[in-house]
Amino acid sequence: MRPVLLSVGHGYSARALGALLLAEGWGVIGTARSPERLAEIRATGAEAVPWPGSDLGALLGRATHLLVSVAPDAEGCPVLRAEGAAVAEAAGRLAWAGYLSTTGVYGDRGGEWVDEESPLRPATERGRWRVAAEAAWGAVPGLPLHVFRLAGIYGPGRGPFEKVRRGTAQRIAKPGQVFSRIHRDDIAAALRLSIARPRPGAVYNLCDDEPAPPGDVIGEAARLLGLPPPPEVAWEEAALSPMGRSFYAESKRVSNARAKAELGWQPRYPTYREGLRAILAAEGGS
Repeated sequence: MRPVLLSVGHGYSARALGALLLAEGWGVIGTARSPERLAEIRATGAEAVPWPGSDLGALLGRATHLLVSVAPDAEGCPVLRAEGAAVAEAAGRLAWAGYLSTTGVYGDRGGEWVDEESPLRPATERGRWRVAAEAAWGAVPGLPLHVFRLAGIYGPGRGPFEKVRRGTAQRIAKPGQVFSRIHRDDIAAALRLSIARPRPGAVYNLCDDEPAPPGDVIGEAARLLGLPPPPEVAWEEAALSPMGRSFYAESKRVSNARAKAELGWQPRYPTYREGLRAILAAEGGS
């Protein structure tokens, strides 16, 4: 039987995994809310299904593998809230299930290292929602669940170059602030390896090898474009959205050692430098 991935919330990172699987002859069913997103999914060669609004139980009956990328809210995971019975009924038939979470579950560590055994101490409301959602998915009996805690995601279409070109990028200075990040294609590669080497109950941090201050990334993007780096702005004075400001409430270095050891995963873009060069090359240079 041909393997089939049901990807609920088939967004930026999930579509990269879908591309890998489609190239191998898999079936991929991706859900989205809007007609525009559904059209984007169809353009990749995957089957596009609106959800909410479709029978997820029927889709689960066709799937051998499940990936959930839908963000939780204050009331929990929308997928389990609406389709918990269908998920529970299908759990024992699935060969693999993945839930995309965030390294925000660790909270602020003052720049110290965290790994998958570190206590979960979310500092934001969204982080607390993620902790609850991880626990809810882990409580589904018989589900071969794998949790992936993603660092800050970047990649094609999500690089800093356009803002640097327009002069709207901010090189925000907050002493001691470091983030971990991950290229979209490295997420997809790790998920593919996990599917090939399932270990139900596993939790993996997915991030690159070099946590760095965000200002360094902007500075490197400007250097690659041959432009002067934007002037530094104190983070207290920076123009940031509430979500952007919440990122600066946390500083930590995230270890990817478990994913490397258990999955044989090596990030293609081990630092932001390689990742930014690849994005710029894909965009056609400067």
